[in-house]
Amino acid sequence: MDKKQSFLSFLMVMVLAFMLPMNALGAPGNDAPQEPAYAKWGRIAVQEVKAKYPEDKVVDYLHVGRKTDDQETIETFKLWLEGKTKEFGVVIDIHFDTDTEKITNIQFKETSR
Repeated sequence: MDKKQSFLSFLMVMVLAFMLPMNALGAPGNDAPQEPAYAKWGRIAVQEVKAKYPEDKVVDYLHVGRKTDDQETIETFKLWLEGKTKEFGVVIDIHFDTDTEKITNIQFKETSR
């Protein structure tokens, strides 16, 4: 298995691990799966990447993390895209006001891994 396949396999495992409802693990509580706190921002990340790269297909998604600093929060995601001539990753940082959740900035960075 080459590095790209290993990386994609790792990402898929991570995505599935985050998508697995807690009740499937035998945890007591509500039977309805709860949406993670970052889900809203993940949908925005996918939407923004699709708008920026309309010819490419999003094939994987990873929530990297959240950073909060006083009044600003940054949600970071990594999306893997397949294009006609290449596969590549896009790291997207969504900056927003912590109180109002108004987006203040969106940054994209392409990556080969």
